[in-house]
Amino acid sequence: MTRVGIISQARMTSTRLPGKVLLESGGATMLAHHVNRLRTSGYPVYVATTTNATDDVIVAESERIGVDGVSRGSEDDVLSRFAVAAEAFGLDVVVRVTSDCPLIDGDLIRRGVERFLELEDPRALVSNTIERTYPRGFDFEVFSAAMLYEADRRATTPAEREHVTPYLYAGEHPRASLHAVRREAPSAEQYRVTLDTREDWTLIDALISTYSAQLMTGEQIIDLLEAHPDLARINGSVEQKRI
Repeated sequence: MTRVGIISQARMTSTRLPGKVLLESGGATMLAHHVNRLRTSGYPVYVATTTNATDDVIVAESERIGVDGVSRGSEDDVLSRFAVAAEAFGLDVVVRVTSDCPLIDGDLIRRGVERFLELEDPRALVSNTIERTYPRGFDFEVFSAAMLYEADRRATTPAEREHVTPYLYAGEHPRASLHAVRREAPSAEQYRVTLDTREDWTLIDALISTYSAQLMTGEQIIDLLEAHPDLARINGSVEQKRI
């Protein structure tokens, strides 16, 4: 039996918006919204945080909201943190997400996992970021634990260690077999519902507190942003940090 699990990385020491995952809107923390939406995928949800004392609150909140498990590892070597978590929870297939996506779409993740399993290819990597047609904030990657362990053994550069999957994408001939998940309707890549800056927080707080976006599907959130261009303009000028 193939054991699939979602691992979300979380820490308090974000450079642009410290403590962002414990900000509250609609009566819940961003981490709680994130986990609740991941649960709609039907797969167990685990949190991988750091061994820093500052992240004790992440552990406490994770336990309060009932995640399936918490693992702790290096702050900077996030690749090793994921490998430790995958081994601790006995996973065969890893769904990698980040906790700065409080409105992530669990159904979209479920579809990605189903596609990965249908491929029956241990070197496959299925993601909606290979060719971006979904908003930032819906991002996920699905790959085998075996590929994760290979990357952990062999990746050497700081970017490969900090960002988990660059080793799998690297070079003209990637080490993984890449499979893009694309939106069938027109691309929604122009929208940003990730939480990295104060402008992002203003938008996400409005989406949750005014429109109850935490109860919407991903497509409904996209429809909302299309119907209200003023919302998208709130963080439209934010530049994504580069790897």
